Amino acid sequence: MARILITSALPYINGVKHLGNLAGSMLPADVYARFNRLMGHEVLFICATDEHGTPAELAAAEAGQTPAQYCDEQHEIQKRVGAGFSLSFDWFGRSSREPNRKLTQHFADVLEDNGLIEERTSRQVYSVDDKRFLPDRYVEGTCPNCGYEKARGDQCDNCGTLLDPVDLINPYSSVSGSKNVEIRDTRHLFLLQSKLQDRIRKWVDARSANWPQLTSSIAYKWLDEGLIDRSITRDLSWGIPVTRHGKTRAGFEHKVFYVWFDAPVEYIGSTVEWAEANQQNWERWWRTDKGADDVAYVQFMGKDNVAFHTVSFPVTILGSEEPWKQVDRLKAFNWLNWYGGKFSTSSKRGVFMDQALELLPSDYWRWYLVANSPESSDTAFTWESFKASINSDLNDVLGNFVNRITKYASAKFEGQVPDGGTPGEHEAWMVQQLQERLPQFIAHYEAMEFRKAAAETRAIWAAGNEYITKAAPWTAYKTSVDQAALGIRTGLNLVALFGIIAQPIIPETAKKILDALNIPEGNRSLDPKKIGEGGYPALLDALPRGLPIAVPPQLFTKIEDAQVAEWKARFGGE
Repeated sequence: MARILITSALPYINGVKHLGNLAGSMLPADVYARFNRLMGHEVLFICATDEHGTPAELAAAEAGQTPAQYCDEQHEIQKRVGAGFSLSFDWFGRSSREPNRKLTQHFADVLEDNGLIEERTSRQVYSVDDKRFLPDRYVEGTCPNCGYEKARGDQCDNCGTLLDPVDLINPYSSVSGSKNVEIRDTRHLFLLQSKLQDRIRKWVDARSANWPQLTSSIAYKWLDEGLIDRSITRDLSWGIPVTRHGKTRAGFEHKVFYVWFDAPVEYIGSTVEWAEANQQNWERWWRTDKGADDVAYVQFMGKDNVAFHTVSFPVTILGSEEPWKQVDRLKAFNWLNWYGGKFSTSSKRGVFMDQALELLPSDYWRWYLVANSPESSDTAFTWESFKASINSDLNDVLGNFVNRITKYASAKFEGQVPDGGTPGEHEAWMVQQLQERLPQFIAHYEAMEFRKAAAETRAIWAAGNEYITKAAPWTAYKTSVDQAALGIRTGLNLVALFGIIAQPIIPETAKKILDALNIPEGNRSLDPKKIGEGGYPALLDALPRGLPIAVPPQLFTKIEDAQVAEWKARFGGE
């Protein structure tokens, strides 16, 4: 039994996340966690809301709330929506809680003790009317390179040039639109990433073989460009106070740590929250001197977060010179796009998680997003492909099979697993299919190839449909009840297997199937020994004869053209 620590990129606090956020981090992390639990491994799946930074302050002000009130409310909303999507977090924490504050301040102390943090004076845009220093992304103006008039302070979206906000022509505040801005000096703490350039490269070199090409290419791009020292404090009131060995740092009374310095620390902080709530030992997951050396740590995130997790956070961990567990595998995802453009929280573009649940049960969305996971390239969401996938894969291939077999068993065999019949060529063919496909199914999950895992799941379902066409128990019943019993018994065992392998992606549907077949919780595993001795052949004869079964409630409803037209009118999609 392996011990696997899984973390998903933290969803930001400013509103419910869209389907692109879900597909690029939280959902694949959940699917991977569920798969490994099915394999009998010890899994700890951690996530949290990321609650600090300027956007949280501005969203709170717009809502007429304090940042604390706003974050309290939004955390509960995101937690509820996550549960609606059956995200099986062992803990869904908050970066604003005490464990993260203590750990962040601790890391700042040890990094400074190790000569990796220093105070510097920097020039920053100050909005007189807003009465605040403006983070780079909240300064806009004319690009000095191409003349684009809505360039952001960090980058020009027109020509792609990386910018410093003080270089913008005619800068203004994107918070209020005010042009009454000044360039002022401000003191900040800088993390001296440049000192660890060679060490971080060696660290990446040692791990990149276990990372997807997308992950390693982003890491090396940053390293090849050369690590720069970065400010880890901000002129804000909402965040983790800047201290030095437990005391407020002089001159930093009105500053906080930068959100990208404290947010990754919350992976550890959230584990501390989990441990305190469940009387567990968090150090066995995070401290290699306390037993975490045998933990496999896997991270999931969209490609925009990769650099912070392959460079900046490792600087914090390695620079501390303390025995912290470091990531082993980092699965990065491309974008799930919305009709040629990006999903967008700020622009309310696309379908958001709470809206999706209003339309259809979560398993519909989970299946589509995993089966079309943006792994090797960006993937476009369309209503047409969504409809086709649900109607074909879930309704026709899985739902109809389960319905036909259980209804026939109920009508002709008294709602029990029937006895009788001797396995023959059709059953041998099905065994051969399982012997080929189940190892591939497991291998795809272990490699975190989720599109392939979903495709193999569907292929196993399709093979079951082909078997039942070959066996034709309804035809056999006219001449041999025993032969029909064999086909239905094999079909019921396939229904059970289909439910078991569906659990990582469509857990609610899988539960309905397995409950209808009275499969004990302890037997809902991928371990052949827990299903029946003899390996894959035993999967076709695992259910006891005479076991009462029921017809599950209707698993899926086909999506109609009228629904697609209605959703397009509501959300767009042309």
